[in-house]
Amino acid sequence: MTASTPSAPSDISEAVPAALLGWYDCHARTLPWRAAPGAPAPDPYRVWLSEVMLQQTTVAAVKPYFEQFTARWPDIDALAAAPEADVMAAWAGLGYYSRARNLVRCAREVAALGGFPATEAELRKLPGLGAYTAAAVAAIAFDQRAVVVDANVERVVSRLFAIAEPLPGSRRKIGEFAGSITPQTRAGDFAQAMMDLGSGICTTREPKCLLCPLSSHCAGRASGNPSAFPVKSPKAVKPTRQGTAFWIERDDAVWLVTRQGSGMLGGMRSLPDDGWAAAGDGSGMPPMPGQWEAAGLVRHTFSHFALELSVQRLRSGAPGSAAHPMAGGEWWPIDQLADAGLPTLFAKAARLARL
Repeated sequence: MTASTPSAPSDISEAVPAALLGWYDCHARTLPWRAAPGAPAPDPYRVWLSEVMLQQTTVAAVKPYFEQFTARWPDIDALAAAPEADVMAAWAGLGYYSRARNLVRCAREVAALGGFPATEAELRKLPGLGAYTAAAVAAIAFDQRAVVVDANVERVVSRLFAIAEPLPGSRRKIGEFAGSITPQTRAGDFAQAMMDLGSGICTTREPKCLLCPLSSHCAGRASGNPSAFPVKSPKAVKPTRQGTAFWIERDDAVWLVTRQGSGMLGGMRSLPDDGWAAAGDGSGMPPMPGQWEAAGLVRHTFSHFALELSVQRLRSGAPGSAAHPMAGGEWWPIDQLADAGLPTLFAKAARLARL
């Protein structure tokens, strides 16, 4: 470590892990992918799957998906053998669908290797494993010392050391301070303890400092305003895009298309649309002539833009009585639409069209 690298004083570097792990031994959350404190490390497959699912998603939202995935695909070999379309459909509702495509790619690569590599550096080489996920799997599944920093850990470390530099510029400093308090042993438990502390005690608003095992070491609490940390840069205003989705119904079926494998919601089944994208509005033009009627408007927020999606509806004829509306689609029974794996945006549009 160079002289200019931030680090915790030696007493804090020793006291923080001891206090936090003692607290975690008594207060760890019980989660379906987690081993109890001090127990043998959990299956790397379950750790990896949970960490991919938890990106940009809450624990409460992930639990049912995790349980359904592991019931259907109980190990890496089963997931590697699964058709990508089935995995994408099972993922519907979790968002950030590129994660699901990378999930299949990674499963196949790991199965070919005969199992997950145990080091952070080797894990980074797998599809879809960035710095955070590789560190989390290395620490939690293999008890390797790795510095694991998610949003909860960012908040805890920012407050513990009263880091005044705003995010995202402070992330390097946060990582260095996090590294200075990460112990050599029980790395997985320490990482999960930091996550639990941020989730339940060191919360975004109104942190519960009186219950925090690190309060006596916390510079943010000593400042009198721990909620001021982490300091955040002003949010950029998200643009709002306009688009249209088309519900084409004949008898008891609706026409669904499969989106291109790359790009927004790639590889997912959806209603046809007018080509809206993050970069611009859709054309508003329907895919076929007919007596279209307005069904309403769906609003949805993506990471970089908001979308106002008008829903247009066309009902006539029977599936077998007319040519397909467009290439690359299929008639899907409306009473089985829940099995189509529509992403949240188009599931909202479908519900509106059926009213």
